[in-house]
Amino acid sequence: MEKVYDVLILGAGPAGLTAGLYAGRSGLSAGILEQGQDGGQIANTMAVENYPGQCLDGESGTSLAARMAAQAEQFGAARIQDTIQAAELQGQIKRLTGLQGEYLARAVIIATGASPRPIGCKNEAEFVGKGLSYCATCDGPLFRNRAVYVVGGGDAAVEEAVYLAKFAREVTVIHRRDRLRAAKSIQERAFQHPRIRFLWDTVVEAVDGDGVLSAMTVRNTKTGERRSIAASPADGLFGLFGYVGLLPNTALFQGVLNLENGYLVTDGRMKTNLPGVFAAGDVRAKSLRQVVTATADGAIAAVEAEKYLHG
Repeated sequence: MEKVYDVLILGAGPAGLTAGLYAGRSGLSAGILEQGQDGGQIANTMAVENYPGQCLDGESGTSLAARMAAQAEQFGAARIQDTIQAAELQGQIKRLTGLQGEYLARAVIIATGASPRPIGCKNEAEFVGKGLSYCATCDGPLFRNRAVYVVGGGDAAVEEAVYLAKFAREVTVIHRRDRLRAAKSIQERAFQHPRIRFLWDTVVEAVDGDGVLSAMTVRNTKTGERRSIAASPADGLFGLFGYVGLLPNTALFQGVLNLENGYLVTDGRMKTNLPGVFAAGDVRAKSLRQVVTATADGAIAAVEAEKYLHG
């Protein structure tokens, strides 16, 4: 007979790991399904500085995720490595089909997260977490008194440029057009800031460096002219933040669960439109995507799943 878990959790980021911790601690049989490494987006973060209770002498995204995973395992949550390709979420027993097998559960918590849309430049993947980031709140303070570049022209890009200007010596917004898409009120704050400047009609074609990001090639979209930008010798590196959008990992659930701009819609109890199916973390339609909000979502989802299972 196939094993039927009380709850299966899709994703081993902060939301999924917290859900596994709470579910296991409540005595539920829980399995955490993940296709990659633990931690989700924070696994690419050089240093975490704003998570309550973190190690004050230094905390990387991978170290924080490892401790979360160890806690979930301590309370009996099983870690399952597989890539889920199909999900049958209707009915009392839910079925998840992966490359390695099928998994059954009475409840499912979706914590598949959202992935930053890549900038689209050469060598990009090599420098994620080594100067290239998609989260100013996470990594901005690491570039105190250094030069920082922000790619994008929408609300998020310009708001984060203003935020980064609290730490950086100077912030340059690189935008492929000659005007921003951000709301006028946000634009005005950026234009009036003494440490923010703009590189118009420009895209980043390639990034480079010896272990850390210290050079990039940019191209003017109108003239085709290319030029190199290098970090000052005194700095040794610069920060490059990509804000060209997020891609919620919800392809499996289209046409089955309610979506808003690609994100899963839930109520305050993390319930989706299907009984016994919950969502937590960055995959949800929400206003703030941070580790602390993801862990809160995971805790609520697990508690509500337990209530669902016990009628």
